[in-house]
Amino acid sequence: MTLTARDLMATDVETVAPDDEVSEVLGRLARADFNGFPVVDDGAVVGIVTQHDLVHLFQTENRTLWLPIGLPPFTETLTYAVDVSWDDLDLGIDLARHANRPIREVMTADVVTVAPDTDLDTILDLLADDERDINRLPVVEDGDLVGIVARQDVLRAVRDERRDSEPKR
Repeated sequence: MTLTARDLMATDVETVAPDDEVSEVLGRLARADFNGFPVVDDGAVVGIVTQHDLVHLFQTENRTLWLPIGLPPFTETLTYAVDVSWDDLDLGIDLARHANRPIREVMTADVVTVAPDTDLDTILDLLADDERDINRLPVVEDGDLVGIVARQDVLRAVRDERRDSEPKR
């Protein structure tokens, strides 16, 4: 049996909207156990926004970003620890200039998606692409987002398939 995106995908997908503000999405990412969201408009994937897309907008004095959440006076501050090199940060740009920007301005609009019946080999090729650093593949059916395949999902499936095919002792 060949595994497909439908076998691998998670169907409970957290998404953001194109008009969501950068500060709100960064706050959600800081609380999430993954590093990006599909950007969905009326059920259709219109982009993807990752930690990297957002982090390079902000000035930092070390490798930790302090994010004020909410409207001034800020009632909550999150520590958003990211491991990026100084080369990845644009030190001339600060939070105040970008906090209210809509995600549509910073998202990657050229999103690689797969269909539910896309086979494992094709998914592996996309995730291992040398030119694009893809960690997750939105699964789209009839124009709508129906799931997401993360790199970890594929690794677990390959591991499990190998274990299942080992001779029993």
